[in-house]
Amino acid sequence: MSSVEEKLGTLTYKKDHQSHIAIPDADICLKKCKDKPCVAVCPAKVYDWDESKKKIVIGYENCIECGAARMICPFQNIKWEPPRGGFGVSYKFG
Repeated sequence: MSSVEEKLGTLTYKKDHQSHIAIPDADICLKKCKDKPCVAVCPAKVYDWDESKKKIVIGYENCIECGAARMICPFQNIKWEPPRGGFGVSYKFG
């Protein structure tokens, strides 16, 4: 059986210069969200807590559009929209 990392390696991405993901209120992540569940749940590691900057850093280019982080955010502080047409992840069978 393949690992999640191996399966993610089969995906292709067309990178847009414009992010389709945002954190509307960075203060919520800093002051209210102790556990940062988006960092732990995202299989593509799109979200990362930058301790030096005290904020969530988003690597939107790796998003597999599963919605897990948005669903687990206890403060509904992740704004996600589908990537613009022609951009984002492409899945293939296998």
